[in-house]
Amino acid sequence: MKRIHKLINAPKPLKWLFYGDSITHGAFHTFGARDYTELFSERIRGEMTRTQDVVIKTALSGNNTAVLLAEFDWRVTQFRPDVAFLMIGMNDCKKTSNVSAKEFRRNLKDLCHRISNIGSALPVLQTTNLILPGLAPDREPQFEIYMDIVREVASDQDLPIIDHHRLWNESAKENPELFHYWMSDAIHPNHFGHIVLAHFLLKELGIFDPHSMTCSLFHP
Repeated sequence: MKRIHKLINAPKPLKWLFYGDSITHGAFHTFGARDYTELFSERIRGEMTRTQDVVIKTALSGNNTAVLLAEFDWRVTQFRPDVAFLMIGMNDCKKTSNVSAKEFRRNLKDLCHRISNIGSALPVLQTTNLILPGLAPDREPQFEIYMDIVREVASDQDLPIIDHHRLWNESAKENPELFHYWMSDAIHPNHFGHIVLAHFLLKELGIFDPHSMTCSLFHP
């Protein structure tokens, strides 16, 4: 995270890009409220007055790593981001996705490599929220394996990682019913869940301030 802290503390405007699937896309399941990328934008550009920073979101519902690679130039390269947050895996682990764990690892490494080759762009990997137990049998059996692969790739390539999955796991163990309040359906966070995602992201980046409006938003 030291590399991100250095960027944030420098005066040069930054381009932040969020790439991934429906969880980052944030469509529909927040029911009109801001998703976690929009809350990040409010914090960085509004409250922290980094007004020249640009926050770009090119995540799309239904995507897996194969699609992210195929559409990489249009959705990432052309924007030449300084920091690219990558949250993916929820669709790759699906039985019908045809993306094996081995292929997922290879695709993830390729995505990180391609991001790193865009000038001085820094890839930041993110694990994703939990799946509500018993409600996604096409994803659950492999889901934990794919999240571990995200961690492994981050470690192998010495990249920053925002391990949302770990936080949600810990919260679910402390209060098994809690994260039901954070979900719209089996796999998508609702507006409360997106606040949880945003707050953890901001904390991991070292820019969380409990006195700010964004960081004091309520969630169960």
